Amino acid sequence: MEKWSLMTITVLLALTVRWAVSLGSYSGAGKPPMYGDYEAQRHWQEITYNLPIRQWYFNTSDNNLLYWGLDYPPLTAYHSFVCAYIAKLINPDWVALHTSRGYESQPHKLFMRTTVFVADLLVYIPAVILYCFSLKETSAKKKASTCALCILLYPGLILIDHGHFQYPLSLGLALWAVLCLSHDWDLLGSLAFCLALNYKQMELYHSLPFFCYLLGKCFKKGLKGKGLVLLAKLAGTVLLSFAACWLPFGTDVEQIMQVLRRLFPIDRGLDGQDKVANIWCSLSVLIKIKNVISPRTQLKLSFAVTFLSLLPACIKLTVQPSLRGFKFALVSCALSFFLFSFQVHEKSILLVAVPVCLIINEIPFMATWFLLVSTFSLLPLLLKDELLLAYAVTTPAFLAVCLASFSILEKTSAEDLQLKAFSLSLKGYVSWFKSFPRIARSLFLVSLSLMGVLSVLSAAAPPPQSLPDLFPVAVAVVSCLHFLLFLVYFNVVILWDSKNRGQKKMS
Repeated sequence: MEKWSLMTITVLLALTVRWAVSLGSYSGAGKPPMYGDYEAQRHWQEITYNLPIRQWYFNTSDNNLLYWGLDYPPLTAYHSFVCAYIAKLINPDWVALHTSRGYESQPHKLFMRTTVFVADLLVYIPAVILYCFSLKETSAKKKASTCALCILLYPGLILIDHGHFQYPLSLGLALWAVLCLSHDWDLLGSLAFCLALNYKQMELYHSLPFFCYLLGKCFKKGLKGKGLVLLAKLAGTVLLSFAACWLPFGTDVEQIMQVLRRLFPIDRGLDGQDKVANIWCSLSVLIKIKNVISPRTQLKLSFAVTFLSLLPACIKLTVQPSLRGFKFALVSCALSFFLFSFQVHEKSILLVAVPVCLIINEIPFMATWFLLVSTFSLLPLLLKDELLLAYAVTTPAFLAVCLASFSILEKTSAEDLQLKAFSLSLKGYVSWFKSFPRIARSLFLVSLSLMGVLSVLSAAAPPPQSLPDLFPVAVAVVSCLHFLLFLVYFNVVILWDSKNRGQKKMS
């Protein structure tokens, strides 16, 4: 009873923070002609409600794709339609075709914020709570409410969902999928992940760990017996899930191809949007790749590098499937996609951050550090959306909660960081690891200081006239260097993990 009371307080605090952030500005407010992501979500409601399905993804006189054309899978469109139906009942002007463009009234803002809250309450927050209650090893975890508080107060997701403005449904569905797999509900987990993927195509970042873990399970059961049956059931679940989501578009090949073209616009080239903290944008400081090689070659290059970077973790997970390995592979593979894949948005770092939240009880020091860096990497976007105050309040608050909950500065030994097996493999260099906790703490404090200085400069100091993008580029490059080191770290943990703890529930 006590833990449920604590969890209730945790959820109320998380909701209060979300509501406070949502009271500020939002993406593109009062900035025609495109306004911002808030308007994108509203416009998709306008389009899906007023136009027939066959026109949702096509450029027509009523649907100018250059003005926030739909570029997410069918479930996003269906969700927009449901929101639009409710909006129409409240005030038809909110979704009126053409005339509602750029609509910004206080009642409508309240409605839109409420729709995000509902998505949080129905999908994301319950998944987090149940995940934390499912953590079984009491000696290796804090109370469920403590773990949930750290996850629900992660500032990156709050600032993007409730400040910048987007829905947490794809990440929430992915969390439900992880939760289902942790209880051996493999078919339900596959269904939940298929729904996540059909809400946002960026869930491809998580697709290989799901595939490799389930395939490894099938191999382990034997492909001539129970494993083959499980594989057939999984394949059937995936096919039926996709068929149901794409049914309205399945009668016309051209419809399907147009949706796919909208989801994967490869002609844009490697660059993401703005200054993204991945390898391609960081390298563009030295060389403009898009001026050297064609978009098709860029696609092949990014595919090759991404594939090679995630291959070790995927092989290990397929050969030795375990829930522990699965969670770490979610982090490693998503980070590989973010760093090396094609057309990355800065918000895509959340696809890495949410899986990191799931292992914050196992490696609190590194998880907290990563989550702080991921929020910092969003700084240029947050400044553009006038979310500086929210960033300046939620980020230190999150750090304080993690320090109080997990005593992270005391969890820096090789064993705490899951590096004991790696340190033993170094043989003659093991003595170097004796000073590792002190080195790790020092690097952490230097990193915090650097992020703090760059945050202040980005917010308060005018850049040199000759280098107008100096601070956004500095934020991107510094964040990218952090992420590369984190990628190495997570892969070392995965590849040197010799503990067979995978079959324990949510270890």
